[in-house]
Amino acid sequence: MIYILPLLSVLIGFLIALFLKPNSSLAFKLLLSFSGAYLLSVTVFELLPEVYNTGDAQIGIFIMLGLLLQIVLEFLSKGAEHGHIHHDENTSNFPILLLISLGIHSLLEGFPLSTTEHLLYGVVIHKIPVAAILAAFLLQSKIKKYKVALFLILFALMTPLGSWMAANFEILNKYTSYISALVIGIFLHVSTTIIFEASKNHTFNASKLAVIVAGILLAYLL
Repeated sequence: MIYILPLLSVLIGFLIALFLKPNSSLAFKLLLSFSGAYLLSVTVFELLPEVYNTGDAQIGIFIMLGLLLQIVLEFLSKGAEHGHIHHDENTSNFPILLLISLGIHSLLEGFPLSTTEHLLYGVVIHKIPVAAILAAFLLQSKIKKYKVALFLILFALMTPLGSWMAANFEILNKYTSYISALVIGIFLHVSTTIIFEASKNHTFNASKLAVIVAGILLAYLL
């Protein structure tokens, strides 16, 4: 399931992009908020205690490095990790910087998935809206269809690749807590950006509050 569900989430996102307009759908925006709340809650409830239980004083440094890394990645991706695409839709050039940014983000998030089933669900829920917005942008652009397919396939494979590397490269076991700390920093930045992002007219409406609370409660109860 660690390998299948992330692939399936990108496929679902692609299908949503084909039949819906994810950027303008209220339900879609609420799903993004729910995913941010769930991902943040799993990070706080499970990942943070796990890495700090190691007693390593450098964990905090790596969490902050992960947060800074995500800021750099979002400079390249223009915010795709939290559901926004600001690239020129009239371009016909392959968005290599976008792929590199999303690839690094997805690869790293795949490493700790074997530690908690709840995190797997959080990543999957998060990837669906991101994949849908990404696919919608690519399909509406002037990029050739085979390049769009290549982009989405590579994007889909990166998270399972990270999980596979964590399971098969013993040398990485020495740095598991540090990699998890990096991922925590990444998740903290992405999830809080989604949650605290201003709604239309800078209002924090009841629907968004409700799905955020639901995401937190679900992560806690599970």
